[in-house]
Amino acid sequence: MATASPENPLTPEQAQAAGKPMDILRFATAGSVDDGKSTLIGRLLFDSKSIFEDQLESVEKTSADRGEEYTNLALLTDGLRAEREQGITIDVAYRYFATPRRKFIIADTPGHIQYTRNMVTGASTSDLAIILVDARKGILEQSRRHAFLATLLQVPHLVVAVNKMDLVDYDRATYERIVDEFTAFASKLDVTDLTFVPISALHGDNVVERSVNMPWYEGSSLLHTLEHVHIASDRNLIDVRFPVQYVIRPHASTDPELHDYRGYAGQVAGGVLKPGDEVVHLPSGLTTTISRIDGPSGPVEEAYAPMSVTLRLADDIDISRGDMIARPNNRPEVAQDIDAMVCWMTPDRTLTPRSRLVVKHTTRTAKAMVKDLHYRLDVNTLHRDDQADALALNEIGRISLRVTQPLFVDDYTRNRLTGGFILVDEATNNTVGAGMIIGVR
Repeated sequence: MATASPENPLTPEQAQAAGKPMDILRFATAGSVDDGKSTLIGRLLFDSKSIFEDQLESVEKTSADRGEEYTNLALLTDGLRAEREQGITIDVAYRYFATPRRKFIIADTPGHIQYTRNMVTGASTSDLAIILVDARKGILEQSRRHAFLATLLQVPHLVVAVNKMDLVDYDRATYERIVDEFTAFASKLDVTDLTFVPISALHGDNVVERSVNMPWYEGSSLLHTLEHVHIASDRNLIDVRFPVQYVIRPHASTDPELHDYRGYAGQVAGGVLKPGDEVVHLPSGLTTTISRIDGPSGPVEEAYAPMSVTLRLADDIDISRGDMIARPNNRPEVAQDIDAMVCWMTPDRTLTPRSRLVVKHTTRTAKAMVKDLHYRLDVNTLHRDDQADALALNEIGRISLRVTQPLFVDDYTRNRLTGGFILVDEATNNTVGAGMIIGVR
């Protein structure tokens, strides 16, 4: 029987034959207001036959009630009443669909500048970001902002969808001018994979099928690109990182095997784990070996990100939630003083030096204080304001944090899971910020 591994994933046919889950691609849509993000997702859902008849009937009825001449597919994702009334996206809308090759989780993020935090939320877990550009307007401030945020969040793949090509008569020169302008801007960013596709989300050109209206375009349709983009190598398969989420002790007296069962459950954040591997427990520094790995359906031969498994170890070690299991010769940084880029997400207060917050990093929670605000970043110009003394809603800056207990961290560029954290208000328990670690002290 075929065996899957992160280096050698199964083809869809092999996965189906072996009873293995299909590959999942998480992607976010971003761009300026009215660039057609929600319409594009509606078109993907409609043309891939991923919506129910009653959903389509509801959208058709709403479109007719509003006097629109066509079925407004954007209504499939704009579910809030305020979104439908204004014709904009406000909150992050998640949608799911599948093709014979791959499953997809879509995050439809808002285009307005005041909802930057929502875009950060949607892109933080994405494998790919689609930046939509209106062919009539070209590259706008929000296009640059969202492209920068996607690279700041280390989204590995960027697809620039030049939308509304039907409104410029499918003009090749218009498309190529936008490609040249965006390529020049992207050269200033950390972009590893950049693809351009000319589309019309309203009419379906180059969305699921190749368009006959643009014979000069020799590339793939947008869906074909999403189906074939290689994501298996995007995750860190070198540095073993296993944050312990829960200790499983069933104490089942009726089952001898479960009576002495002790397992450590969590999600693999990096590397590959196999029975027999030597591992180290942090913070104690004690070493042991993995005796068995249990998955949802029983023992597995190996575990890798983002699998959720339970590890059983050869030795009894005092391990609890928030601890980390790694390799003896490849450990994360153990730090209480960290430098990070932070996106501030609340209008209720500002982030200032001496602010006291709670840090949630992997499965560990600790209190923290902001030691210093180094600068605020203008994401439109990439200018650093060294004189800034606070971060307000949707602003991004570099800070230094002092944490009350050690965190087991990697740079965000190396591992998005062990390099990312959220900030929580002590009084309200609301999430107020998201951070990306760039170094330790």
